[in-house]
Amino acid sequence: MTAKPVQAGDTIGPLVKPPVTKTQLVMYSGASGDFNPIHTVEEFAQEAGLGGVIAHGMLTMAFVGQLVTETIGIEGDLLKFGVRFTGMVRPGDLITCEGKVLETRIEGDRQFVRCEVWAANQKGDKVVAGQAEYII
Repeated sequence: MTAKPVQAGDTIGPLVKPPVTKTQLVMYSGASGDFNPIHTVEEFAQEAGLGGVIAHGMLTMAFVGQLVTETIGIEGDLLKFGVRFTGMVRPGDLITCEGKVLETRIEGDRQFVRCEVWAANQKGDKVVAGQAEYII
């Protein structure tokens, strides 16, 4: 094994992202091709009943994906990664991504790891929750 072995119960992270900005949402719209105006136009998001612009769910998922890939490192292999969106992220929100190892086992000379992962805003409200499986 090239990476440090982990055990069930170990924590992952935290990865703290800078506050989400409206510029970031415009840039993500262009990068992702998701030009829904609820992500960039305040008036449209208000009229849609959202109380203002919200970040793309996939952007928040990408933050959690960054936590997972940084944890795995270049020698690891991601097997599964999925999330559920549990709350809205707004411009100005500070997102912290974390995780917890649920299961490990040795497979040959590598270690299989299954973990729960999540992202929470500055109030501690989870906005994304999911799981990842990887081999290191």
